[in-house]
Amino acid sequence: MKRTIIKNLIACCFVVIHGLIAEAQQKTENLVIITLDGMRWQEVFKGVDEALMNDSTYNHGIKEMKEKFWVVSEEERRARLFPFVWNTIAKQGQVYGNRKYDNKVDNANPYWFSYPGYNEIFTGYPDTAVNSNDKVYNKNENVLEFINKQKGYKGKVAAFSTWDVFPYILNGPRSGIYVNADVDTLRFKTPALSLLNDMQFLTTRPIGVRPDVITYFAAREYLKEYKPKVLYIAFDETDDFAHAGMYDQYIGSAYAQDAMIADLWKLLQSLSQYKDKTTLLITCDHGRGDKLKSNWKHHGKNIEDAHEIWMAAIGPDTKPMGEMKTSMQLYQAQFAATMAALLGFDFKPLHPVKEAVWPVVK
Repeated sequence: MKRTIIKNLIACCFVVIHGLIAEAQQKTENLVIITLDGMRWQEVFKGVDEALMNDSTYNHGIKEMKEKFWVVSEEERRARLFPFVWNTIAKQGQVYGNRKYDNKVDNANPYWFSYPGYNEIFTGYPDTAVNSNDKVYNKNENVLEFINKQKGYKGKVAAFSTWDVFPYILNGPRSGIYVNADVDTLRFKTPALSLLNDMQFLTTRPIGVRPDVITYFAAREYLKEYKPKVLYIAFDETDDFAHAGMYDQYIGSAYAQDAMIADLWKLLQSLSQYKDKTTLLITCDHGRGDKLKSNWKHHGKNIEDAHEIWMAAIGPDTKPMGEMKTSMQLYQAQFAATMAALLGFDFKPLHPVKEAVWPVVK
């Protein structure tokens, strides 16, 4: 009798332990990374800036912006500008970088502009030798090429960008991942991609490269057809319109980017390969000025607050903790190891790399 009881207890313990182990296992099988170039944390957490909104130097549609985006409450105002971030991620995931709560995310590199920022995001290494936006192939190994070498991921990693420097940042020839940038011909032929290929050559180019919406639809149709396990989308319009001093267009692009991210998340949840198996990370390459309002157009090491950035995460391994209001310091250089860790890998290239954000986003 005692032996039977003991056997039953052992069996029960095995079931419980097995269940706990199963619960502890990561559920993320796919990863989507999205960057909004030069998107300030100030608008992400506070919505449209009242001073910039009312300055006709920067905003040629003051009345329209007020009607669409302005309300006194910061919480309501930011939700009008970024409805997906605040109505979905803030409820089901995590949002970092509101310096009102001393919750800080920063560049670790000393330059605070695009190529150094993207290098830091994807290599985990704030390399001081990466100090220009020139089209030079990146010598540092990036986490996307690392993942592409792992079993089950070969040929399943792709990047779509508006900016035409990304084939160099991600070192397409060496990394072996598919990098589509600006008006690179979409070599994969489906009816939708063929149409987008024609559109990108025929559309207007207000920021000098193809519009973000073309980049987005190319990435979306590629995902539907070829089912990558890791997809990176790099938007660019926010930075270009900010440099041009066009606050109305900067805000319009930010709102559109949020809508495209929402559309992609909806698609991911409708496909069996991705539903409840995909983590989405969103961040930016650098911040912009704010302490001196006219510096909202600018960034770089001479703009004292241009190192201030933000990030958001949602997925099956990310607890629904919402807006993070605890004092902490995270760095952009932690993103690369975090991307690998979300898929169960340990990213340890030859160069130095900062630790993952774990256990913060878990």
